[in-house]
Amino acid sequence: MTAYDQSNIFGRILRGEIPCQRVHEDEATLAFMDVMPQAAGHTLIVPKRPSRNLLDVEPEDLCAVMKTAQKIARAVKKAFNSDGVLIMQFNEEAAGQTVFHFHVHVIPRKAGEPLRQHARQMADPAELADHAKRIREALGS
Repeated sequence: MTAYDQSNIFGRILRGEIPCQRVHEDEATLAFMDVMPQAAGHTLIVPKRPSRNLLDVEPEDLCAVMKTAQKIARAVKKAFNSDGVLIMQFNEEAAGQTVFHFHVHVIPRKAGEPLRQHARQMADPAELADHAKRIREALGS
């Protein structure tokens, strides 16, 4: 199995080397806005401990990420008045993984609205800040 690369962007975000729009944080996980969202409200959840993907994540970190994903899914559905929520997770390059730190995508979905392509276009930072605020407000209510 390929070793975990400490220099990946999510590892750098967790160490505070790169800023992000934080949505939620607890002792085991961090949720933040995807800078290349596939839809408004696209949020990522990562474990704080290093793991490359589902194939090597510690079971307790997997559980913590999924618990946070459920909490974020409820909040994004409310914040964006969506019809549903898409949960995605990729493992290795052949499966579409582009950042090699285990993470889960939470994407609010509206019926009939197309999903933008994965990891293609950077979002406006002000828009991401607004989306993060809306999700945090939904988490608090």
